[in-house]
Amino acid sequence: MPASETAAHDPSPATEPVRWGFLTTGKIARSVAADLALVPSARLVAVGARRQESADAFVTEHAPGARAHASYAAVVADPDVEVVYVASPHALHLEHARMAIEAGKHVMCEKPLTLNAREAEEMVGLAREHDVFLMEAMWTACHPVVRELRERLHAGHFGTPRQLRAELGFVVSADPDDRLLDPSLGASALLDMGIYPLTFAHLLLGAPEQLTATAALSEGGIDLDVALAGRYPGGALATMSASMTSWSDRSAAIATDTGRIELHGQFHHPDRAVFHPFDPGSTNDVSGQAEPVQILGREPVIGRGYAHEIAEVDRCVRAGLRESPLVPHDQTLAIMRQLDDVRRQVGVSYPADA
Repeated sequence: MPASETAAHDPSPATEPVRWGFLTTGKIARSVAADLALVPSARLVAVGARRQESADAFVTEHAPGARAHASYAAVVADPDVEVVYVASPHALHLEHARMAIEAGKHVMCEKPLTLNAREAEEMVGLAREHDVFLMEAMWTACHPVVRELRERLHAGHFGTPRQLRAELGFVVSADPDDRLLDPSLGASALLDMGIYPLTFAHLLLGAPEQLTATAALSEGGIDLDVALAGRYPGGALATMSASMTSWSDRSAAIATDTGRIELHGQFHHPDRAVFHPFDPGSTNDVSGQAEPVQILGREPVIGRGYAHEIAEVDRCVRAGLRESPLVPHDQTLAIMRQLDDVRRQVGVSYPADA
C-alpha cells in the first residue's frame, strides 16, 4: 500500500469540522479563507499575524468568532488548532512549518513548499518524524476539472499526448521590498508562476526526462521571465513560460495524435476543458473536427477553487493519512528538484542554496 494511502493512528471523529489556524494574513491567505468558509468540513478557529491589528482585521472580515493572535507562535500553540496553513513568503516556509510540526500540528504549506529541494526534504522529514500530515497547497492538483482531465487522458480517452503548452504571467507593479520582487524572500517568476506550468505538465505527462531553460533576470538577480522546454516519457514535449513583466493569457493546451485539448479560463484553475477530436486523415482546420467533448469535474468547482485543497486536507486528516494521494510528498519533491534544475540553468540562487 503506498504511503499516501496508509492510515495513521487515532484519526479524529469524521463528523467534526477540521479546525484550522492561519499563519499570516496576506493576499493569498485572504483568498483561501474566503473559500474555506464554503467548505463544511473546515472551520477557521485562529489567525496569527505579526501585529495584533492585522489579525483582528482578518478575523473580522473572514472568521468572526475566531481567535486573533499577535504572533505566529501563538497560533501553533493554540490547543484548538489542528491544521496550520502556512502562507508566509517562500523563504520563511521551512521556519514556520517547523514551528507547527514540532507543536504536533498538521500543515498545509503554500507553494512552492520551500526555496529548494533540500529544504523541502527537511520539511517532509520533520513531518514524518513527528507523525503529522503535510501537504503543499497545490490547488491545481486538487481541482475537479484538472483531476478529471488527468484521469481520462491517462486512460487513453483522448489519444496519446504529444505536445503540451502552458503559460502564466502578469505584470508585477510593486515596491522593491514587496515579496514578489525581494530576493531575500524568494522572489522569482519561476517559483511564483512557473511552478504551475511545471506541475501541470508533471500531472499530465509524468516526470520530465529533460528540461531546458532560459530567463531574463533583474538587476537584483531574480528571474523576471522564464521559458522552458521539456521532454517527457514517450517522447512528449512541453513548452512552458512564466512572466512578471507581461500579461500572459494564462492558457494551456495539449495536442494528441487524435485531437486537441483546450483549457478554458486560467489553466491552473480552469472552468472546463474541451477535447476537439479530428477525423482520421483530416487536416488541421475546422472541417476535420468531429463533435467536441466537454471535460468537467465530477463535482462543481467551489469558490475560486482553493476550497478543493482545503477539503482534501480535511479528508486526509480525518482519515488519519499523513500525505495526500493527490499531492504526495514524492511529487512535491520531484517538482522542487525541477525548480532547482531550472534555477541552476538560468543562474538564480538564494542564500539557502549554500
